[in-house]
Amino acid sequence: MKSILLKTQTTAFILFGFMLVFAQKSMKLPVDAVFYMEINGKQLNQKINWQKLNPLLHELSKKSKEKSSWNDYSKTGIKYDATQYHYASFNDSIQTYTTHFIVDNKEKFQEFINSTKKKGLEISKKKNYSFVDIDDNIFVAWNNDRAVLSMVNYTKPYKDIWADAAVDSVATVADSAAVVVDSANVIEPEKPFNYKEEIINLKDEIKYLKDNIKENNKEITRIQKDIKYLEKNHKYPKENVDTQHSDGEAEVYPKEDEYAEAEVDTAYQKELDSMSIENFKIVKKIAEDRFDQYFSSNLELEVPKAMLNFRDPNSDAFVYTDYGRMVNDGIYGKMMKQFQFGQFFRNAYDSNSYYNLYFDKDKVKLVNNYQHKNSEIQKTISSVYKGRKNKKLAELINEKSIGYYVMNVNGAKSFDMMYSLLQDTGDGEYKKEMELMMETMKIVLDEEAITKIAPGNGIFVLNELKSKKVEYTDYEYDDDYNEKEVKKTKDVAVPNFTFAFATENEGYWNRVFNVMATNKHWSKKFSKIGSFYSFKDEKGGGYMDQLYMTVKDGIVYLTSSTDNVNPQNQSDVSKQWAKDSSKYPLSGRLDMQKLLIGLEKEFKTPSERKTLDLFRKNVGEVYFKTEVKGESLETELDYNIKNSSENSLMYFFDLFDEIFKIKDSEKKPQIL
Repeated sequence: MKSILLKTQTTAFILFGFMLVFAQKSMKLPVDAVFYMEINGKQLNQKINWQKLNPLLHELSKKSKEKSSWNDYSKTGIKYDATQYHYASFNDSIQTYTTHFIVDNKEKFQEFINSTKKKGLEISKKKNYSFVDIDDNIFVAWNNDRAVLSMVNYTKPYKDIWADAAVDSVATVADSAAVVVDSANVIEPEKPFNYKEEIINLKDEIKYLKDNIKENNKEITRIQKDIKYLEKNHKYPKENVDTQHSDGEAEVYPKEDEYAEAEVDTAYQKELDSMSIENFKIVKKIAEDRFDQYFSSNLELEVPKAMLNFRDPNSDAFVYTDYGRMVNDGIYGKMMKQFQFGQFFRNAYDSNSYYNLYFDKDKVKLVNNYQHKNSEIQKTISSVYKGRKNKKLAELINEKSIGYYVMNVNGAKSFDMMYSLLQDTGDGEYKKEMELMMETMKIVLDEEAITKIAPGNGIFVLNELKSKKVEYTDYEYDDDYNEKEVKKTKDVAVPNFTFAFATENEGYWNRVFNVMATNKHWSKKFSKIGSFYSFKDEKGGGYMDQLYMTVKDGIVYLTSSTDNVNPQNQSDVSKQWAKDSSKYPLSGRLDMQKLLIGLEKEFKTPSERKTLDLFRKNVGEVYFKTEVKGESLETELDYNIKNSSENSLMYFFDLFDEIFKIKDSEKKPQIL
């Protein structure tokens, strides 16, 4: 009996072990993902007013080519109060965007899919899911409680010219001297025209143009006519040897408008269709492989912890972006590799960014955490954002201003940041030269003296926008297309502003301004008026009538009015702004409503005026601040709304709805 029990237990343990080994695993986020987003459906669904949103979505669906018969987007079978996952990846030939969401009503969801997919398309049944393409490159797959939408783009990879450039660069340099010498003495005899070679070249050109079929159909048609003419006559028409730039004979080459109307021949159209079918097979196979992988897993998405470093579970949406790979991969990154200092820019871009988005009652809040992938470089960047405060600059902030931007950084540390980005930029034989160059820069540049000229404290205040009439030249044409200059006037918005920054070397800036006022070329526009240096354009046709510069109490001023250099009267609100401006390395504010009032003259047509009135009533105020948080730079951007919407999420939908109403009213005929 004990033997039987022991065997039973042993067998059970073995089976349990096999179950653990072969249990379905989570699907891992693709290693080439450069974008990842989580939508907090539990919070967002509570903030959406479907009675308002449904009509707006229905109107948008009407504008699409395939009109959807679906009316109630709140009942699509998708579980809106669950978390949604989005991610994107790309390489030279494949770009994908994928969304994972939960289905709480399979029948309703399938009805929704049937209403959006192309007519006549059948739903494909797989072992553990169903799928269908709702567009040429958009596919949806689902089972009883999960669904995945995948958008796939495929581009046939071509020969990497930048890689070839790297391989051939040594040979090119070695041969260049010989080429220069020989080219001075040897003139290659002109080869006789070979119509067969010309036909081959033109066919190759067609092959190249097929990548942009829609834009190049007209050009392809023209080249095909050239091929037919060459096959028949073995040459171009005398008046049309350069078919790329001359009009040619009317009877041989139709006019430009006739090209536009010419239809692509049947054989070529079949080739186009074949290419389209082949491309569709590729993207479908890619999407299908992704679906197989997901629906064979435990339907959970495994995301690397590094991507979730700054995720706030209380935010409405979280986004991660690998900015370094976005910029450095692909053609741009390959191009930079060919330059000696391309690695400097690759170092600068090599970073991650994390975003948490909040739709609060009265404002939208976006918190961004920037982090360089190299921890030492990140420390150097953070040190730049730890500068001294300057209260004198903060005194220029006032409540009546449209906005301001304040900077309190450590100018001396900026040099260290540049040095750290320049490190490891030298490759192979240039490494020692780069190291020597770095040391020379440190010796030649007196960092302490330079930073005394501008330590890193500055402010820009936009006080108001004034209207000014300026004269400009326009051109009119008569019936014979003869050009005629016409002098006209228009109203433009002129900024009343102050730009100021701190200095520990007033004498340097006074000498700079004095040189401008006494130099025989510059003195025509620069002059000294009391303690101010003035710049004035004699023509007066620009946006600025006059600029003033001065140095006072350790501050350098550049302003449109001499009154702006005096401390401003500050209310309790502006005092708080001034306090914040001294507290953070970077901060700013922009009153969108005041800005639009100042730009009123720029809106001319009735439609523009209606749109202006709408925005003027609804736009709010933008405020931002940046500071060092742990091992990242954190920037908070707040947009305060100014209307009666339920919350800041519905604020945008309400605004879009009003814009659509304005556009629709313009389309309707006016009743006399």
